[in-house]
Amino acid sequence: MTESFRRSGDYENPYQGAQQHASSPVNPEWPPPPAYQPAAQEAGGGAPTALLTEPVAQAPTARRRRPRGPVALLAAVAIVAAAIGGGTAYGIQELTGNDTVATSSSTSTNVVPSSQKGTVSGVAKAVSPSIVEISATSNAGSSTGSGVIITSDGEIVTNNHVVSGASQIKVATSDGKEYTAEVVGTDSSKDLALIKLQNASGLTVATLGDSSGVQVGDEVVAIGSPEGLTGTVTSGIVSALNRDVTVSTDESQGQQQQQQQGGGGWPFEFGGQEFNGDTGSSTTTYKAIQTDASLNPGNSGGALIDMNGNIIGINSAMYSAAGSGSSDAGSVGLGFAIPINTVKSDLAKLRSGSQS
Repeated sequence: MTESFRRSGDYENPYQGAQQHASSPVNPEWPPPPAYQPAAQEAGGGAPTALLTEPVAQAPTARRRRPRGPVALLAAVAIVAAAIGGGTAYGIQELTGNDTVATSSSTSTNVVPSSQKGTVSGVAKAVSPSIVEISATSNAGSSTGSGVIITSDGEIVTNNHVVSGASQIKVATSDGKEYTAEVVGTDSSKDLALIKLQNASGLTVATLGDSSGVQVGDEVVAIGSPEGLTGTVTSGIVSALNRDVTVSTDESQGQQQQQQQGGGGWPFEFGGQEFNGDTGSSTTTYKAIQTDASLNPGNSGGALIDMNGNIIGINSAMYSAAGSGSSDAGSVGLGFAIPINTVKSDLAKLRSGSQS
């Protein structure tokens, strides 16, 4: 029976023939040879059955499964790493925003839609809602000027001479709404004032530009209320920079001139000459942007705007060809505006309630 079983080939000792195949290494994972000779059994006279058939079948199976564990683990780790890497990249993209517009300086901010960029009509349409008409009443009479909205709840920048000494201030927005306003702060040395509308919200805010980037020859647009004509738009160029303009800081002097002219005209001095009235003995001088955009009484406190829709100056004075004290002051292509950088540097003082 033993001889017959061995010849059947159902079991073969892997260590047999090792000397005949010395070049073939012995695999340590093969099962060791049995300590006894395999025995045959008969069940009911049936054919002999090899007891070690099952262990022999498992040996190659175990050999195939062992390397699968690390390979599968590495594959799983790679997938997880890819998922984490992809998620991290997505998160960084969401935070940095490859398709988001980076914050830019105000000189390059485009308020005007691209389809109307560089056009007077485009500038007017974009900025007009941020420009208001101001009517100030005082003991000396009434005057009309303009202002620029800088916060949605009604902070407005204008000239000091427009609201100086006013006992009542009314403001009309471009959509026809009317508000009562109060003076927050004034700075007569720069001819600036900050007023605040009562019960206002959702107003269109102007974009304040950077006047340091303004160059002679740049195209500009002026918006204001000359002679009470609300929302009047004119255009021109920057004619010169850093012009020394001298204006009166005497409150009563300004009120008297405004009453005589019936508008927002203001006496100022330039080149040793006085225009639009006597500036008096109390004056201040500031560096102004000169423009040939048409300015008339009532434009004071309004906006001088670049072609991207940024406010680059607050219109403050205009030349009068008719001479001192005349109520016929009008545009002859010589207007002056306070640079917007001067305004921005003065805002903290104005908001503090300073009255100077």
